[in-house]
Amino acid sequence: MKLHSKIKGNGNPLIILHGFLGMGDNWKTLANSYAKEGFEVHLVDQRNHGRSPHDEAFNYELLAEDLKAYLKEKDIKSASIIGHSMGGKTAMRFATLYPKMIDKLIIVDIAPKYYPPHHQQILEGLQAIADSKLSSRTDADELLANYITELPVRQFLLKNLYWKTQNEMALRMNLKALQSNIAEIGKALPLGSTYSKETLFIRGGNSDYIKDSDKSQIASHFQNFTIETIPNAGHWIHAEKREDFLKLSLEFLTRE
Repeated sequence: MKLHSKIKGNGNPLIILHGFLGMGDNWKTLANSYAKEGFEVHLVDQRNHGRSPHDEAFNYELLAEDLKAYLKEKDIKSASIIGHSMGGKTAMRFATLYPKMIDKLIIVDIAPKYYPPHHQQILEGLQAIADSKLSSRTDADELLANYITELPVRQFLLKNLYWKTQNEMALRMNLKALQSNIAEIGKALPLGSTYSKETLFIRGGNSDYIKDSDKSQIASHFQNFTIETIPNAGHWIHAEKREDFLKLSLEFLTRE
């Protein structure tokens, strides 16, 4: 599968993997900052997201293979990877399968553990939008507000809207495939899969995605890891505390 991406800057390759229902563009502002620091930043849309191809199949083995194929296509022997949430799970699986293809690994607000499905309300709201053949973003936001009260979450999701025709809006993601494979999103990293190189986990102080009690499970997969917490940030740390996130991630990425 040939993934869609936007590439910014020149230098050491840095792949950024977005979270569930997101797209590479969510990281555009940070990508410009990394590019200024000497990185060639690849904002990748994972399968069934953004402008990448749609497919009925969806799991972390496939997402890892998609990434491997992408690096091969771009003639990248090894790269640093930042993965947020679902993208973090992809990055973890890729690291355990192809450690030689990774320079530095940053996992953002996700652990290698199992997470029960918790996106049902969001998917119902997006399905309502898909069924309604809307003709304005305002109408889409009003409809989505019946399912999701938090404005920042709605704004994040509505970035998926585009003009399908002159008069009708649609969603970029493959909603049907994501709904039918929803159990895959929270799956744990397979037992026995390990990665020995340095790994940085960044969590939000207000988020409960990585708990202190998860450290032993992280240690069973990652032999050389540190966890840094950014205070007063939720799950979308990179958007909520962009400068703090940039500083912390750059320190790790540029360290010899």
